[in-house]
Amino acid sequence: MGLPPRLAHPRPGQTQHHAAATEDDGRFAPLGRPRRVWAVGAIHAQPDRLDVIHHAIGQRFRPGDRLVYLGNMIGFGEQVVETIDRLLAFRIALLAMPGMIASDIVYLRGQQEEMWQKLLQLHFAPDPRTVLDWMLHQGVAPTLAAYGGVTDAGMAAARGGAVMLGRWTRELRQAVARRPGHEALFNALRRAAYTGTGTTADGIPDAGMAGRGGGSLLMVSAGIDPKRPLGGQGDAFWWGSAAFARLEEPYGGFRRLVRGYDPAWTPGSPGVDAGPVAVTLDGGCGRGGHLVCACFDSFGEMLDLFQV
Repeated sequence: MGLPPRLAHPRPGQTQHHAAATEDDGRFAPLGRPRRVWAVGAIHAQPDRLDVIHHAIGQRFRPGDRLVYLGNMIGFGEQVVETIDRLLAFRIALLAMPGMIASDIVYLRGQQEEMWQKLLQLHFAPDPRTVLDWMLHQGVAPTLAAYGGVTDAGMAAARGGAVMLGRWTRELRQAVARRPGHEALFNALRRAAYTGTGTTADGIPDAGMAGRGGGSLLMVSAGIDPKRPLGGQGDAFWWGSAAFARLEEPYGGFRRLVRGYDPAWTPGSPGVDAGPVAVTLDGGCGRGGHLVCACFDSFGEMLDLFQV
């Protein structure tokens, strides 16, 4: 896939430091000390498969459990709106259970969600035509179409200048806002989720404290760069790292790392790959493969696994 082109500038009047600080607010989702954690791999807009997974989770889910969607909920597949609607409906069903609270259900940012949010800010990109063309080749086209966007119109707007492009992206944002709950879900995306209760003063998970405090499970979309601290991962969470699957030692005290998307996936990939530290739950859903869901305890031991 390669690294993405530069996607967007900070808004006028917003410094680079302020942009980073705003982006970092609420970036991690603490799961506390759950009974179990259900993790759903990349869905890629396949609502029928998601329905089966939701049915299986619904039969097993109990108060004290957590549910984490590991990003890439959209992209590639055409049924984007239907997929988001299913996610929202299942959230309502789970929250109706006694003892459940909103923070028990977490949605992570994946490559597709990152591209979609940057596409909605395309008028800030230094070279919008190049960026849009790159995104379209990475699977964002069906999401664009699902919200009423037309590729040719976008390219024309990119050639027409910032005002014309700003009008085009504004129409897309309005289309998202007209779908109940869609805008709120996209705004609630987190970078990572973790068990345990330890955090630094900046809100960054303290892996060492998490390991001592009853849990050391870190859940991400595509990977981490083991050479960087957790607070310095940046977009490695959704663009991934080839080193993820090769991890043999706990990362920063987390004894188990789980991701839902393998950037190097091919039809010959195992789909579920569990190493000494890292677990990959990517069966190739939306690319001719299966949707994967696994259940873990708060220490990262896998308790259940199913694929559709």
